[in-house]
Amino acid sequence: MTFAELHPAINAGLNFTSFLFLVAGFRAIRGRRIEIHRKRMLGAATVSAVFLVSYLIRFATTGAHKYPHLGWDRTLYFVILFSHMVLAVAVLPMVLRTLFLGLKNRRPEHRRLARWTFPIWLYVSVTGVVVYVMLYHVGPRL
Repeated sequence: MTFAELHPAINAGLNFTSFLFLVAGFRAIRGRRIEIHRKRMLGAATVSAVFLVSYLIRFATTGAHKYPHLGWDRTLYFVILFSHMVLAVAVLPMVLRTLFLGLKNRRPEHRRLARWTFPIWLYVSVTGVVVYVMLYHVGPRL
């Protein structure tokens, strides 16, 4: 297997790792373990940043990939992909601002923004994995 074939799986793994950090960070804050929450959310941000760089490298080296099947699943794929892309762009400044507010200990503002940022970031992480599975595993088998 070449790196070009493995690279999308690595990116999906980074998305899934971000998802795990997000869930762990949410659980930590629900348990009022602020320092653990902070570390887990910084972990999610770090993994997401590594993903973004890795994705841009993959896109620059191999370009866009076409969904290989023409059935109903193609429509579903594009709905998920489009929502993933739009929300991924929208959530980036939200994540940066939420992290900034949290690190500056501006908790009321942090909480207000995190209520929007967290579910969007979670959705983007999950749909990144779904897009990978559909494009590289489901579509080619149909």
